[in-house]
Amino acid sequence: MSAIDQIKQTVDSNDVVLFMKGTKQFPMCGFSGQVVQILEYIGAPYTDVNVLETDGLRDGIKQFSNWPTIPQLYVKGEFIGGCDIVREMFQAGELQELMAGKGIPVKQATA
Repeated sequence: MSAIDQIKQTVDSNDVVLFMKGTKQFPMCGFSGQVVQILEYIGAPYTDVNVLETDGLRDGIKQFSNWPTIPQLYVKGEFIGGCDIVREMFQAGELQELMAGKGIPVKQATA
């Protein structure tokens, strides 16, 4: 199975997927760590994929999304974005709304 096929299968079979450097238990870059903190804070269940495990996976995710940087967040098969986009959406309450709208359980934002 090619890296692209593996990525597609992972995205298709999980509601929320974070392709990142390292793991959610041990992020290996600050940007990946920030997205992990956001997802943990809002309580969204997600699958983490360490792109550093193989060169094919690291290059493949960039081709799959046509996005040059890692981390990359997918919700219900839709590419959401990288760290900056996820952080901005979270701060505006849009990330929680998006996930709740797609049936992903999240903690309610406090006003």
